[in-house]
Amino acid sequence: MALLDPPVRQRDLIGRDGEGSVQVRLDPADRIGTAKVFAVYGKGGIGKSTTSSNLSAAFSLLGKRVLQIGCDPKHDSTFTLTKKLMPTVIDVLETVEFHSEELRPEDYMFEGFNGVMCVEAGGPPAGTGCGGYVVGQTVKLLKQHHLLEETDVVLFDVLGDVVCGGFAAPLQHAERALVVAANDFDSIFAMNRIMAAIQAKAKNYPVRLAGMIANRSAATDEIDRFGDATGLKRLAHFPDLDAIRRSRLKKCTLFEMPSTPEVDAACNEYKRLAALLWAGAEPSDAMPMKDREIFEFLGFE
Repeated sequence: MALLDPPVRQRDLIGRDGEGSVQVRLDPADRIGTAKVFAVYGKGGIGKSTTSSNLSAAFSLLGKRVLQIGCDPKHDSTFTLTKKLMPTVIDVLETVEFHSEELRPEDYMFEGFNGVMCVEAGGPPAGTGCGGYVVGQTVKLLKQHHLLEETDVVLFDVLGDVVCGGFAAPLQHAERALVVAANDFDSIFAMNRIMAAIQAKAKNYPVRLAGMIANRSAATDEIDRFGDATGLKRLAHFPDLDAIRRSRLKKCTLFEMPSTPEVDAACNEYKRLAALLWAGAEPSDAMPMKDREIFEFLGFE
């Protein structure tokens, strides 16, 4: 069987899924059930996986049953939770020639810090398939094994700032989308593009933009100026702490690092953010800028 080779027929392409694109619609049968579902986006290298894993840990410390799904071919979203690099769903499906009925949950899902369940969806080999198919197969497998029925929170950690149809697929499942950005030109520019992708998906799916998370930044003046101009809310701020960098090197969450005032403050901020999202973050009506507009907006005086 060819890897990631399900034919997409014209009748499966039902109308437009967002401005200027044609996407395969989500089968209603594949919707995640009653869990609160979040998708985390942001520029590559901005700290999405670290943010996602610490946020998952914070949800678990609030007593929630959490599932984190990494959506990146390098499958390193959850290793600070599990202390190891896990096989991907696509890897294990390939070993059984894509006969999903031969898989067991323990083949692809692993328990991490404080009971957080971890899955790495992975991605297709370069140039051979679509990330959306990978996400779809992962959700189908989880539903087939009834692994979503007792989950309170599902968190998708999504590849870089890619906003094509494939890696925008988690937006079809999510209730709220979060964007991680630093106080710099490149990540704010990427965040603006991601906002547009979320806005497009919101035309056909329940997903709404919750707000931004300022990460790796001592100051937030530029990111707040952008938020004021577009209506995007800042939900949390995590400074560029060396302890956060070292936690990733130690393959652990920030909550497992030695206590210091700075570490404790960051851990409390993660728990505050988790409580805010669980309570139901109001959707943001933020409007992204045009590329030329944001380029001039973020220019130096």
